[in-house]
Amino acid sequence: MSKKNMKTTKAGVKLDDVKAKLLEDPEFKDEYNKLKPRYDIISQIIEVRKSMKMTQEELAKRAGTRKSNISRLESGDYNPSLDFLIKIANSLGKDVHIDIR
Repeated sequence: MSKKNMKTTKAGVKLDDVKAKLLEDPEFKDEYNKLKPRYDIISQIIEVRKSMKMTQEELAKRAGTRKSNISRLESGDYNPSLDFLIKIANSLGKDVHIDIR
């Protein structure tokens, strides 16, 4: 059989399916909900930085910090202060808005 005639299939599972299954566990769901705001803002920072075609190093220079701090922030290994988040947002030309609901 030639490569042209072979069907290709993708192995694996969808992230949304895994997430839905994990969220069925009450303990997991509680922890997920506690961390969600942190990961939401991290995702926004990464999205804006990449849309500006900016590297972590460039963002660090603009914010007056080290690349390692940006890397730790974006990986979720760092619990940033509100002041640090504001500095990063401002370096991206953005503001931070917090809603208490």
